[in-house]
Amino acid sequence: MPLMTVRDIDVKGKRVFVRVDFNVPLENGRITDDTRIRAALPTIRYLVDEGAIAVLASHLGRPKGKRNEAFSLAPCAQRLSELLGREVVFAPDCIGDEVEQLVARQQPGSVVLLENLRFYAEEEKNDPEFAAKLARLGEVYVNDAFGTAHRAHASTRGVADYLPVKVAGFLMQKEVDIMGKALSAPDRPFVAIIGGAKVSDKIMVIENLLTKVDRLIIGGGMANTFLRAKGYDTGKSLVEEDRVETARQLLDKGGDRILLPSDLVVAAEFRADTEQKVVPADAIPAGWMALDIGPESARKFSEVIRAAKTVVWNGPMGVFEMEPFARGTFAVAQALADSEGVTIVGGGDSVAAVEAAGLADKMTHVSTGGGASLEFLEGRELPGVACLATKA
Repeated sequence: MPLMTVRDIDVKGKRVFVRVDFNVPLENGRITDDTRIRAALPTIRYLVDEGAIAVLASHLGRPKGKRNEAFSLAPCAQRLSELLGREVVFAPDCIGDEVEQLVARQQPGSVVLLENLRFYAEEEKNDPEFAAKLARLGEVYVNDAFGTAHRAHASTRGVADYLPVKVAGFLMQKEVDIMGKALSAPDRPFVAIIGGAKVSDKIMVIENLLTKVDRLIIGGGMANTFLRAKGYDTGKSLVEEDRVETARQLLDKGGDRILLPSDLVVAAEFRADTEQKVVPADAIPAGWMALDIGPESARKFSEVIRAAKTVVWNGPMGVFEMEPFARGTFAVAQALADSEGVTIVGGGDSVAAVEAAGLADKMTHVSTGGGASLEFLEGRELPGVACLATKA
């Protein structure tokens, strides 16, 4: 069922508590990537234009439940002010009398950013009293933080119990609509690409996707465990020995719909400047490790991707942070960019890869939620989404 959004309710003159995701990277107090702040702009601008008082709440980093100025959201308030071209009032805290009075003084069209929610341990514990204090700052609840929607925290789940109207922001709506359609009613052929280091992180994703996809491409370090399940020697490659039998069962279940690498780039050491060569997937030399898919695998994977009408990608094909082992991941990114179908990229490393390749703007959708997108692909209910109103 489609989510209700801010566009479906009257916000004029109302205090709207908006959970955003401003968990941005900082260096010496300076924001090095403002993508997440920019992603929230459509919702914030809409609220301002409609005469609401936007009260924004976010976490930043891991201050471990204590006030730590290194994790202050003050730089985010400054950057948001620059992007909006208007004053953003920065609150000294996220709860308490002083903050409540500050919010009460604001006029319609104002924007307030609260201090870091995780300065309180009660946030991550979803403490009811803390959630109630947050709720006193708003009359309407909006969740626009898909990246934290898989967490049942006070600001993503608890506060919804205390406010009668709870809807999605535009970013949340976009994430849920696009990924939801891909899983429930995809244009076919539907291809999923799953990579990354560990099978254990992606077992539920693979099991869920095998009930939906036409082809499932597996790469990255996790492919080694599947190759071992096929009886191949894997040298010094990363293999989860306790997951080999699980991988074998998944291969039996998926049959020829599962596509594994046919060749690999192997190296003598886990270093960019080490000796390397391309070998067949069933011929990894003893003492060598697989660090990327090979050129033949990249070509085959790319053919399947370009022929698809819907593609979901989560996880790189190799150690793309090292230039010699980035070619497979970048080849997959290019294939998605060349595709005429719907292309969805989720997961922090995959997003970093398409950005590093300069191809992020060629994708239909680049998800802002790493863990959330993974759990969505697993078919799990996200607490931060389940508490929002739907269009009956």
